Amino acid sequence: MSEITYVRGDATAPSVKGVKLIAHVCNDIGGWGKGFVLALSRRWPEPEAAYRAWHRDRAHNDFGLGATRFVQVEKYVWVANLIGQRGTRTGSKGVPVRYEAIDTGLAHVAVKAAELDASVHMPRIGCGLAGGDWSRVEPLIMRRLVERGVAVTVYDYGA
Repeated sequence: MSEITYVRGDATAPSVKGVKLIAHVCNDIGGWGKGFVLALSRRWPEPEAAYRAWHRDRAHNDFGLGATRFVQVEKYVWVANLIGQRGTRTGSKGVPVRYEAIDTGLAHVAVKAAELDASVHMPRIGCGLAGGDWSRVEPLIMRRLVERGVAVTVYDYGA
């Protein structure tokens, strides 16, 4: 069976051939300004603009935990804005990550990746500012993507 490929580098700059789908986790309160989203915004304005518009019109759309929106940013590059964290702060209900929402969002990513015949690229989603545990996220990626034949690369930025 295939595995997840781990590399050091920038998930916003995958260097493989073919269509690439960059997946990342967003919060459910409309906040965009810390973590991996800053790298996305430095490269392309569209993912942030799409996320903010989606949140602004949330009374009339599917914005919420588990929902995913896909934004084409280059001819062969798409970004998946996946709502996988409740708020932005750790509080009485624990860390912001919501594993069930990530699982649901990854199911949407699998469908889109198959439709586009794309490989999927991501940081360790849900494990930075969202406070998640990679040992809980990795099996979701395996089940939703890798076991369905989707090539997945996870990027660790920096040293």
